[in-house]
Amino acid sequence: MIFDRSGFVVSVDQVEHRQIYPRAGWVEHDGAEIWRNTQTVVERALDKADLSATNLAAVGISNQRETTIVWDKLTGEPVHHAIGWQDTRTQRICDHLAAAGGGVERYRATTGLPLATYFSGPKVRWILDSVDGARERAEVGELLFGTIDSWLLWNFTGGAEHGGVHATDVTNASRTLLMDLATLRWDEQIAADLAIPMAMLPEIRSSAEMYGECSRGALSGVPIGGILGDQQAATFGQVCFDVGRAKNTYGTGNFMLLNTGEQPVLSENGLLTTVCYRIGEQPPVFALEGSIAVTGALVQWLRDNLGLAASAAEIEALATTVDDNGGAYFVPAFSGLFAPHWRPDARGALVGLTRYVNKGHLARAALEATAFQTAEVLEAMNADSGVPLTELRVDGGMVVNEALMQFQADVLDVDVVRPQVAETTALGAAYAAGLAVGYWADQEELRHNWREGRRWRPQLDEVERARLYRNWKKAVTKALDWVDDDVK
Repeated sequence: MIFDRSGFVVSVDQVEHRQIYPRAGWVEHDGAEIWRNTQTVVERALDKADLSATNLAAVGISNQRETTIVWDKLTGEPVHHAIGWQDTRTQRICDHLAAAGGGVERYRATTGLPLATYFSGPKVRWILDSVDGARERAEVGELLFGTIDSWLLWNFTGGAEHGGVHATDVTNASRTLLMDLATLRWDEQIAADLAIPMAMLPEIRSSAEMYGECSRGALSGVPIGGILGDQQAATFGQVCFDVGRAKNTYGTGNFMLLNTGEQPVLSENGLLTTVCYRIGEQPPVFALEGSIAVTGALVQWLRDNLGLAASAAEIEALATTVDDNGGAYFVPAFSGLFAPHWRPDARGALVGLTRYVNKGHLARAALEATAFQTAEVLEAMNADSGVPLTELRVDGGMVVNEALMQFQADVLDVDVVRPQVAETTALGAAYAAGLAVGYWADQEELRHNWREGRRWRPQLDEVERARLYRNWKKAVTKALDWVDDDVK
């Protein structure tokens, strides 16, 4: 995506990359394909606007955060498919670490995170343990680890041929289970516990600074000035710079972030403590985050696995053919339940079925699941912060679904506000890069770029809201304690 100084979209191109599912619970991507696709969309976005690299001030990178890739720094080839954030194959590794002392909370005081398959560290450990020769190569310094931002940065800045920059930013590092929130550095003891050689790890840098210059492809000569994990980028794009400001991104999963200021706040209600952003040498800003594994992915599942409709738009249309969910509730715990439950033993459940329920009710139940899961996260966030939200800024692919946004406002009983530019993840990365090179003077200039696009106000009465939410919580209990054997 290419943005102008006002934060408006100049040009956009996109391509969907493959989701690879080798077995139940495994989610992979092809790192080489992602790099090829990235080059393709860059070229096409420039062509659409009749622009070249000389027209660009800087490049910002945003990425799916915990997705993990290990590659050979001499050949540039990944040693294994990237392991996606939803992947659950590392459950045994997490269980072993938890049993060795401290339980799932073993590293929370240091990292802000529970022991869970979600995070990158256990995924690196799995690759080193499972790929022939990988551990030996890593220990002699031949392999590099990174989330997708590091992979793209390394390739853009020269790769194997010209010594690409091996770095990441504090937001992505804070999602690995390997970074100390107090020092913003890798924790050597945790890396040792996971048997990950320190030489594999990228340098941790701020979210807005000069990382290097693109030396290949259509962006050759353009400085890379910003890196933010996707949810932090969306928070930055929504200009949630004030303590207490929150946003919710509706994508494959849902991610709500609340700005808590310059001091990390450890959650007592199942949320994650994470770095929100860091601009250059300024103090880091922290956030509480509620991460939901499956929201938009449930719509994809209905489309691709069940063939209920040919597109996401058709799922929305189906959902609007009925007035309610017909008593059906969909709990999409395909990878267990994330915040605020953190139950890896949960699996997906569709409950409350009667002969009355039709495919319209199923489509509506799938959309409502997104809103109900968000309500659980907001409930936890209000409890941790002590400051009830009065409005929720929303972004991401699903916010074009107006029926969902209205139901979200109804269930939360707060206004839901969509900005004019809904793809704030890309915008946030652009903002960070622009700040690094002086394209924008400061964050105050960015505040003036934010513009309200649409607002949804609650319309549901309190009795019906309480009934629906009570039934949702009952449905969640039916999804628990499903996995009772070892995760293979």
